[in-house]
Parts: sequence; C-alpha cells; structure tokens
Amino acid sequence: MSTSTERGRAGAAPPGAGPAGPARRKPDSARRTAWRRRTPYLFLIPALLLELFVHFGPMLAGVVMSVLKLTQYQLARWWEAPWAGLDNYQVMLDVDQPTGASLLHSFLVTTGFTVIVVAVSWGLGVAGAISLQRMRAGRGTLRTLFLVPYALPVFAAVITWRFLLQRDNGMLNHVLSDQLGLLDGNAFYLIGGNSFWSLCVVTIWREWPFAFLMIMAALQSIPDDVYEASGMDGAGPWRQLRSITLPMIAPVNQVLILVLALRTFRDFETPYVLFGGSAPDAARLISVEIYQNSFQTFNFGLGSAMSVLLLVFLMLLTGVYLTATRRRA
Repeated sequence: MSTSTERGRAGAAPPGAGPAGPARRKPDSARRTAWRRRTPYLFLIPALLLELFVHFGPMLAGVVMSVLKLTQYQLARWWEAPWAGLDNYQVMLDVDQPTGASLLHSFLVTTGFTVIVVAVSWGLGVAGAISLQRMRAGRGTLRTLFLVPYALPVFAAVITWRFLLQRDNGMLNHVLSDQLGLLDGNAFYLIGGNSFWSLCVVTIWREWPFAFLMIMAALQSIPDDVYEASGMDGAGPWRQLRSITLPMIAPVNQVLILVLALRTFRDFETPYVLFGGSAPDAARLISVEIYQNSFQTFNFGLGSAMSVLLLVFLMLLTGVYLTATRRRA
C-alpha cells in the first residue's frame, strides 16, 4: 500500500505545475502575436522616413532660405548667406512698392484664372461623363479620345497650342481670318488681354479630362435601378441630375474640386511653355512671378518667401474648404 502511494506521489505533478505550463505559454503566444502585428510597421518605417525627408526636407530648406539675403553669389553655400529676418516678407507684402504690387497683381490674376478653369473643367467633366454613361455604341472610343489631352506630356501639348496661337503663322488666325473671313486681320493671342483667355483655354483643355475621368469612375457606383425607378416616377434628366447624380457623387466632387484648384493655382508648366518663360501682365500667374524673382533677378531669398506665402495660403484654403464642405455634408 505504501509502495503504490509513493509511486502515485512520484508520478503526480507538483502543486501548481498544471496551471503554470499554460500560463507560461500564454504570454509567449501573446508576445508572438504582438510582434506579428508590429512587423509590417517596422518595414514601413524606412519608407516613411524617406518620404518625410523628400517632402519636408526641401520645404524646411525653403523656409530657411526665405529669411536669408540669398543671391547667386551665396547659392553654392546658401546656409552661410546673410540673415534677413522678415525683410523679404515685408518687401513682398508692401503693395505700394513695385515688388508687392506685382505680387498682388499676379495673385489676383491667378485667383481669377483658377476659378474659371476649375468651374469650366468640372462642368465639362460632368457633362462628358454623364453623356457617355448612357451611351452604348462607341463609348470606349470616345473615352479614349477624351483622355488624350490628359495623357499627352505637358510640353508636347502646350507647344502645339503655342504654334496654333501664333499671330502670323498660327493656324487659328489662318482659319478665322483667311479661310472664314471672321477677322479683319491677324489677332494677338499670346500678348495683351487675349493672353489670359488663351491660357485659360489651354489649361481647361488639359485639365477637364482629369475631371471627366474622376466623375466617370464615380458614376460606376450608382446602380441603374435608381434611375429606372426615378424614371417610372416621372423624374426627367435634369431632376435625376439634381436629386440622384450630384448627391451620390458629392464625396468625389469634394476631392475633385480641391485637387483641381490646387493643381491650377500652382500651375507653372503651362504658362512657362505657352509664353516662353516670361508671361505678359494679363496672364502673369503667381508661379511665374516666383520663377522670375528667383531665376531671372536671382533674388532667391525673396522667391523663397513668396513660395512659403503661397504654401501657407494653399494650406489655409484647403482647411477652409474641407471645413465648409464637411459642415454642409
């Protein structure tokens, strides 16, 4: 009897041994699970740091350059340029002086230019997307043709428009004046007041396919049953547009209008190529103003201050726009 009792005691686990084994394994399993969850973020850290460096490095360098008296003579070692403080900002905000007056003029021109381009591009994009949404034959071909301006390189597209708008050898004057007789003589499109409208037309031609593409993608999420039911209730195309289409694509429109406004307000490639680097006063966008102050007069400190001011304005514009649209939603 005593022998069997001793064997039972020898084979039994010590007190607390049973719960201790799983309890020891449970933290190890939780630790491994936590490590698996953190692993993707650890792989993302190098890419995130590089992204922050690429984006915020030049931005911080521009802010530092805006408070320096930086010219072409200190450009190689720009961090050793004399300190200017807020002098560059005072110069560009003084509208009674030539620099401030020119900056204010370019800001007003850019604002009007942005409003016109965004409104017309968005309207054409909505009209084109809705029209093709209800087509069956030839829809793919028309979609491809509509997206050609967006797919073309900026230089190739705008330089073609520049040849078309030339006064003496341009095709537009040739057609309107020589072929149709609508003009008494060749008109100027790249200088004077017409330069603003020429810039608007070229930019709208480039930007509206982007709006068309976004709206066309948004329309795919609207079921056809909604239109069929509204048609049975007597809703016409305009009522369907106001009550169904626009409300259901409102989130896409919110982002689209903001992106179009930001792209248009800071557009530099179009006026630079269209006017050859020096835009006339009627089409002098703020991006061209910054370029000329930085790379033609070689006042890099002043140009950097203008860039910082433009960045702050666009950030404020984005914040106000997003706040207003969220409240409305």
